[in-house]
Amino acid sequence: MRPDYDLALEAAAIQRVTGDTYSVRQWQGIPGVECSPDGTLWAAFYSGGRGEGVDNYVALVRSGDRGRTWSDLQYVIDPPGQVRAFDPCLWSDPAGRLWVFWSQSFSWYDGRCGVWASVCTDPDAAATEWSSPRRIADGIMMNKPTVLNNGEWLLPIAVWVCHDSPLNELPELTFSNVYVSADQGETFGLRGSADIPNRHFDEHMLVERGDGSLWMLVRTFYGIGESVSLDGGRTWSPGKPTTLGGPSSRFFIRRLHSGRLLLVNHYGFKGRSHLTAMLSEDDGLSWQGGLILDERADVSYPDGVQDNDGQIYVIYDRERDKAKEILLAVFTEEDIRAGTCVSKGAALKQIVNKARN
Repeated sequence: MRPDYDLALEAAAIQRVTGDTYSVRQWQGIPGVECSPDGTLWAAFYSGGRGEGVDNYVALVRSGDRGRTWSDLQYVIDPPGQVRAFDPCLWSDPAGRLWVFWSQSFSWYDGRCGVWASVCTDPDAAATEWSSPRRIADGIMMNKPTVLNNGEWLLPIAVWVCHDSPLNELPELTFSNVYVSADQGETFGLRGSADIPNRHFDEHMLVERGDGSLWMLVRTFYGIGESVSLDGGRTWSPGKPTTLGGPSSRFFIRRLHSGRLLLVNHYGFKGRSHLTAMLSEDDGLSWQGGLILDERADVSYPDGVQDNDGQIYVIYDRERDKAKEILLAVFTEEDIRAGTCVSKGAALKQIVNKARN
């Protein structure tokens, strides 16, 4: 009898955590971070079961003191049965609304999945309220949208090509896709797709460059690949390797308030160690500085945000099934250029959440 894959098409609402149902966690990782206009930090990650599988749920925590201390789990997204919630993404839109995106799949990977979203209009409130979840598109998205100079929102959503799936229904979407909203999130539609050879879970990110072109970076088996669009994401150049390297793992790139680009990657290392922040003043042609955020093994999957004061927050995980830590690095551009923490308030390896057995 065919499993009911369409169960993954049913919404799983954000629930407030009460009691100790989620207090013991055997595994956790893949975090995201965002900052509200008034400075509240939110973090998301996923857990449930012994690893990536049907028991996965998304968890949300927050900090009111710029990341020095964090709440325990406040909200979860926990679909029933064989449907899992995973790969969360937090994003504050230009109006200051906090979006939480996540993916749902029947079993580990059903070949279709789906990106869902819920919105909080007041992320600084003591008791936050979330909109009813809605399904944005087929696929998976774990990295933040990019707002273009013309006001359009671009979302990096992928249907994995690197794994066989039981459904196998979407060959036309098995690319590093770009979805667009031209009406501040009221509607979303597919804009275009890039095809980067040897991509591995995609995990792509988008940057609008000074000349108006779009630069897409994509996780590959060999490190990081790239593609360029000259028409707002409708068509993309043939994918090719970059010289950025890395161990085939998630990276993070974002334009800062200064106009420089921030890249967080396992610079110069083959394994998931030496997570390093670097800056570019020429839209990624060259990179300077090098602040090592964490030199230890098994640190991975950075996500970041810069607050209104210029402070940068990068979240990542460490030893998902051993230490089970979600960690935060707090720093500025000055620290990156110096290669060490010199600014007031800079701090590395700060605990956001550590699961207990």
